[in-house]
Amino acid sequence: MGLSEKELRYLRLLSEQFPTIRAASTEIINLNAILQLPKGTEHFVSDIHGEYEAFLHVMKNGSGAIKRRIGEVFGDSLTDEEKRNLATLIYYPESKLSQILKETEDKVCWYRTTLSQLIRLCRVFSSKYTRNKVRKALPKDFAYIMEELLHEQESITNRQDYYNSIIDTIIQINRADPFIVALAQLIQRLVIDHLHVIGDVYDRGPGAHIIMDWLMKHHSVDIQWGNHDIVWMGAAAGSEACICNVIRVCLRYSNMETLENGYAISMLPLVSLAMDTYGDDPCELFMPKSAEQYTENERTLMAKMHKAITIIQLKLEGQIVQRRPQFGMKNRLLLDKINYEEGSIEIDGKYYTLIDKNFPTINPFNPYALSEEEMQVMEKLKLSFLNSEKLQEHTRFLFAKGSMYLRFNGNLLYHGCIPMTKKGELCHFVFDGKDHPPRQFMDRLERLARQGYFTKDDQEKKQYGEDAMWYLWSGSQSPLFGKDKMATFERYFIEDKETHTEEKNPYYEYRMQEETIRTILKEFDMDPDKGHVINGHVPVKVKKGEDPVKAGGKLFVIDGGFAKAYQEQTGIAGYTLMFNSWGLLLAAHQPFVSTQKAIENEIDIHSQTEIIEKNAKRIRVKDTDIGKEIKAKIDELTQLLEAYRSGLIKEA
Repeated sequence: MGLSEKELRYLRLLSEQFPTIRAASTEIINLNAILQLPKGTEHFVSDIHGEYEAFLHVMKNGSGAIKRRIGEVFGDSLTDEEKRNLATLIYYPESKLSQILKETEDKVCWYRTTLSQLIRLCRVFSSKYTRNKVRKALPKDFAYIMEELLHEQESITNRQDYYNSIIDTIIQINRADPFIVALAQLIQRLVIDHLHVIGDVYDRGPGAHIIMDWLMKHHSVDIQWGNHDIVWMGAAAGSEACICNVIRVCLRYSNMETLENGYAISMLPLVSLAMDTYGDDPCELFMPKSAEQYTENERTLMAKMHKAITIIQLKLEGQIVQRRPQFGMKNRLLLDKINYEEGSIEIDGKYYTLIDKNFPTINPFNPYALSEEEMQVMEKLKLSFLNSEKLQEHTRFLFAKGSMYLRFNGNLLYHGCIPMTKKGELCHFVFDGKDHPPRQFMDRLERLARQGYFTKDDQEKKQYGEDAMWYLWSGSQSPLFGKDKMATFERYFIEDKETHTEEKNPYYEYRMQEETIRTILKEFDMDPDKGHVINGHVPVKVKKGEDPVKAGGKLFVIDGGFAKAYQEQTGIAGYTLMFNSWGLLLAAHQPFVSTQKAIENEIDIHSQTEIIEKNAKRIRVKDTDIGKEIKAKIDELTQLLEAYRSGLIKEA
């Protein structure tokens, strides 16, 4: 057995974990058995945009999988009402339990029936996993009892008394309620083996921080950053331009819940500046959208704050553009193009009259410089973002579990786009005299983002990383943004809507073609015949006949409009994609009413599921990325066995 010194050293380390022939052999048998199991179900969700109630409901019901499985398992033995009741109990066990028990006379009978039903469902959902994996998912308080029940064959005559005794004892000692809750939560966990979030947890809706808390508790998740995520990450890193964008978007959509209550960011410094500077300015163009819950005075104050932070943002962004010419964003330098006396601006040789001409904090001779008061406000806001423990915790999680793109089980996942030329070719970028094709470009931007957050000692490197995060939010060639410009100034200050146009990257035209997607898959070293691209970012306008399945079935766009602001355009309320052992299923979800009505009236989200790709042969663990890792481990253990048997390594 010819082994190098390095290989032998590794096997000696491995022998510490498996110190005998018996231990190594047992592990090889276990791993080979795992390879034959069906692959777990992957869930893909995109563009949640703070809509935590709808998102959490979809996660609790497994995109409709739990309701479907209840129908399959119980068939006609349960009425439709009983099926809805059982499903709602699984989704919201604590709340639904109290409601049911108030209306139930024979509680012992109900407990016995319900426990049996839940155990039966648990068996079905756990059947594709190893006992060890299921054991790890069990709550500590009930782990032993649950394991007995899940693997007990109560149909065998001499085991019926044993099974019934466990159920009866649970009821007699008043542990049925927590046991039902534990079973429901176990079902929720088993139905989603792995979750992919393809960007944009943040903005629009009120509960991004609630979603992030939930994701941090999930047993298996990855995140592909969206442009609305990276701007919050940049703000958490201390980028003042990103901080301004975060606050501006929150004020524009009257969504201060995440900012103030979720992350305890104080807006008092901005309030003071807004009142002092714009006290006599009605700021009509900056009135928040969807702000019916606020009083007129509150809306007026928010408008003044909105204008104050927007002007600071435009100044800070101009500073970045000036110090980073490599970003190619000189067309965003607009404050120096304003004729402040006339109240007009020149853009691309055309003159436009401004619809708001009041700029008390802008120095026409140095328009990108912050006033003394603005600098003080930004210093205080920056400290608030840097010192928000919850925001920093969530941002570290986004870095730990997130990336610009992901290759997973033959699929390529990314939020925005792969930048392309108008001729339909993949863009290449030159930095430091070196050519960067798309994948290397995205890798470089990801490294810069991490540099902007984690660098502590080198201020210049940190500043560059922070600027790169702002570029990812709004840059003309940003893979997360996907447009030629972010027309912030034009949308606020120029009436002519032609100037508001943000032209999409040619990618969004060419991605309809199968050959384009095949080319992208090859660029990322993936099989163009078997692979798919899973994409978000741009809502699919279903009501106008747009199909989320594109490029001959090679591309799935799963932004269906979780955010209520988009649902008028899309006609639905979000897509989720499922990849199980038999193929790919796409679920289109209708708008969610509320958690309260889901519990009280058993109103589930209506989801229409479509099989979009069915495999003739079931996919096993051996066919997955995890399977490749397991096979490599088996090879190593086989080498260890040979080393034991040949005498190269002694058993312990």
